[in-house]
Amino acid sequence: MSDRRLYKSVLKQILALIHAGEFSPGSRLPGERDLADRFGVSRVVVREAEIALETMGFIEVRTGSGAYVLEQPEGLYGPKIPNVGPLELTEARAVLEGESAALAAPIISHDDIAKLEASITKMAKEAGDDADEADKEFHLTIANASGNTAMVHVIETLWKMREESQQNHGVYKMVCSQDSSFRTAEHSLIVEALKSRNPAAARAAMRQHFTRLLDAMLVATEEEAVAAVQRKMSASRARFSISTRID
Repeated sequence: MSDRRLYKSVLKQILALIHAGEFSPGSRLPGERDLADRFGVSRVVVREAEIALETMGFIEVRTGSGAYVLEQPEGLYGPKIPNVGPLELTEARAVLEGESAALAAPIISHDDIAKLEASITKMAKEAGDDADEADKEFHLTIANASGNTAMVHVIETLWKMREESQQNHGVYKMVCSQDSSFRTAEHSLIVEALKSRNPAAARAAMRQHFTRLLDAMLVATEEEAVAAVQRKMSASRARFSISTRID
């Protein structure tokens, strides 16, 4: 990934931590070295992200002291985004983005169809954040093609819930990386339905995509729960073994 994309990624992650309260107003951000280690980037990338954050008014860089989080005017971020888990978020996306696709089907332009196909190509070739960015572009293109401004706003908010919650971001990243072939095929089916100008088919294709995503999340959640129990049992066995050892 280019340094430009990297610094934007770091900027978004720091903003998410500020919004979540981990970096509260008045507090000092960790040093460049610590942030670079945390995000797996160079100190130059961290410095670029901090310069952008200072320009945007989120932090103040004090020479010889560090970067400090600034108090933000009330209402700057709009209404507080609720703490919604990945399953609940995906259920909402299935309903709303299904209707968005249905609204877009009769009126979507050839340019938007071409943009959707380009996003699918990028999803198939790229990985990680680049593939996620192509995925976001795909879904927001359909939302905008619906011609419904309220729908666009709600879907953009759902994407914020996905990106700004560490839990949601982690679950989506894990599931999408494991089933990239399904991801590409399902998005292609959505485009074919939009090309046919069939609202019912577009709605069904979008909901089918999210239904499969929900199933994958449930499996991943169950596997993680089982793994957590196994780790706990292993730790208990180890403690019991130590406590009963006869020297």
